[in-house]
Amino acid sequence: MKLTEGTVLVTGADGFIGSHLVETLARRGCRVRALALYNSFGSWGWLDTLDPALLDGVEVVLGDIRDTALVDEIVAGCRAVMHLASLIAIPYSYRAAESYVDTNIKGTLNVVRACRAHGVEKLVHTSTSEVYGSARYVPIDEAHPLQPQSPYSASKIAADQMALSFFHSFETPVAVCRPFNTFGPRQSCRAVIPTVITQIASGARTIRLGATEPRRDFTFVDDTVAGMIAVAESDETVGRTVNLGTGYDIGIGELAGLIAELMHEPIEIETDPDRVRPAGSEVDRLCADNSLARELTGWCPELAGPEGLCEGLSRTIDWFTEPTNLARYRADQYTI
Repeated sequence: MKLTEGTVLVTGADGFIGSHLVETLARRGCRVRALALYNSFGSWGWLDTLDPALLDGVEVVLGDIRDTALVDEIVAGCRAVMHLASLIAIPYSYRAAESYVDTNIKGTLNVVRACRAHGVEKLVHTSTSEVYGSARYVPIDEAHPLQPQSPYSASKIAADQMALSFFHSFETPVAVCRPFNTFGPRQSCRAVIPTVITQIASGARTIRLGATEPRRDFTFVDDTVAGMIAVAESDETVGRTVNLGTGYDIGIGELAGLIAELMHEPIEIETDPDRVRPAGSEVDRLCADNSLARELTGWCPELAGPEGLCEGLSRTIDWFTEPTNLARYRADQYTI
């Protein structure tokens, strides 16, 4: 199917990846209905920063995926649904696990049930590489065991299985895409790359981080969005789970040094106990096998390997160090 041939609903449209997805779909000429989390300020989140002319054809709805009736209403009339809305902060899931059950599991149930009721032609449910836990082997393919090493990852495992259960039970056309550590402009400072960049850009030379030994497969947001669209438009992905990663991983400490080098600033790293996960919850390594994505959709990341990572980091640094953007962040505070 082609996403330009009907209305596409994007949940979580106000967030980091969601806003990039809405922007890309709108530029491609898609009719987009964008769900942003209701708030009394009337804020559209990161959608507020996009070119207003680009949003002329975007229908923005304020609501909450936990609201069954509202989800049913906004899914009606859509040909495809890109479901990104979820709680994603791992540290906060230690404190507020029930919120993750309500939003990530029950919210996904609302979405998939509405897709079934309204005959949606494709639902792409967004997972996370965190569901794999510490790699038992690398690169990690879609058959890797699922290991719930945080309440967040447990909620996402359950949400993934809830979505897939509707494919198996009712033939609802569901595909699960599983991004590996997406980064880029607009990302929250809870994530390591914005944390390092904003601390350096704000004048700090002693950078406060959590564990520096874990290794991650960082995927630039444009590549993640392109992968999600490719999963949506491929008939071969129905009933499948598809990794979206680069296949190249790097240690957090090494990554921080690379960012400092690109920003031409010397740094020292200091461990902040508040940023360190409980020992059994830390995921030691994530590195994607993306061969299934290539096979089913033809997608492969444009920014891959050491050179691709440096290019993505440079673009991200340029965005975060623009004064208007940097002013949106509190680099001296750690918010879970």
